[in-house]
Amino acid sequence: MSVRKARTRVVAVEDGLRPVAEALRERGYEVMTFTEGNLDQAEALVVSGQDDNLLGVHTRQVRGPVISAEGKTPVEIVRRVEKELGGPEV
Repeated sequence: MSVRKARTRVVAVEDGLRPVAEALRERGYEVMTFTEGNLDQAEALVVSGQDDNLLGVHTRQVRGPVISAEGKTPVEIVRRVEKELGGPEV
């Protein structure tokens, strides 16, 4: 019987949302700053929500939920990510 190693879920976070990135790392998620070239690696995307065009462009490129951080605390965003992804490991 082989034991499958758990894989850490990857969340892309918009540059400038450092408290959110830190909170996600503390909960065990792998966090990366998103760019056009790495969105396909992310299972969720956290954006500031201040640029509506940014949301429209990137929702087609990410394979998971796009979460707006606008008006939310880092704790609220982590809860939303956990609700959408089911925890930091697969």
